[in-house]
Amino acid sequence: MAFYYVAMDFGGHGLSSHHHPGFPYHQQDYVNEVLRVAAALKWKRFSLLGHSFGGTVGSMFSYIFPEMVDKLILLDSSPFFLDAPEMNNLLVYRRRRIEHVLQVEAKQQKPRNVVSPEDMLQSFLKNNFKVGEECGKLLLERGTTKVAEGVMLNRDRRLGLTENHIELVSKNQLEYFCMKMQARVLHIKATEGYVSYGRENQDEIRDSLQFVQRVLKSTLKERYQYVEVTGNHYVHMQEPQRVAGIISDFLESNRVVQAHL
Repeated sequence: MAFYYVAMDFGGHGLSSHHHPGFPYHQQDYVNEVLRVAAALKWKRFSLLGHSFGGTVGSMFSYIFPEMVDKLILLDSSPFFLDAPEMNNLLVYRRRRIEHVLQVEAKQQKPRNVVSPEDMLQSFLKNNFKVGEECGKLLLERGTTKVAEGVMLNRDRRLGLTENHIELVSKNQLEYFCMKMQARVLHIKATEGYVSYGRENQDEIRDSLQFVQRVLKSTLKERYQYVEVTGNHYVHMQEPQRVAGIISDFLESNRVVQAHL
């Protein structure tokens, strides 16, 4: 069975345009971008594959436009939600989002930093230590622009704060959204992936992800498949053979796929 794959850069990422000053990024904006791509390609129904935040966007698209998504693949990703202990911080998050965007926009009045390719790579690896040098170079091929003096980072600096573009929802909302999904879902989790780093309280994020898994399983039933693979958050780049077969099997058939640990 042959498939036609389209990879897209979200706004502010890769080679896509940045939002104008005063217009911050929101998760729903990316859902809109996916719909625009589908409209341009004249696709009425298709499958979505997303890694990390891309999977979060794919999930949101799947419950807003459920009739358009046949299959959804979450690659070390999860629908993000705001659990009860964090509810008191909701206004703090919203305030910090507004203040952060204004601060970054003030800094963006200055010319972008131009550095050597090697310095850019080392800086990138310092902030993304699990990527590895080979994969880091691949990501920077599209994530930077070459100029006479070196390279510049393409990514919009306003994306630096997670809550600037993540849509935080309650557990009740998450349950309702999952009920709206019509797609079959393949949820691939790396053993040393997303839950192993990124937030101070790992117990909270682990509990959150487990709650998401329970909701997806209880709501979607046989339409939900969960598979663990050995590797970290970038296993799809470092050892693609660990996930390629699982994804292909899922796309090509309706049977349950097996873990390739």
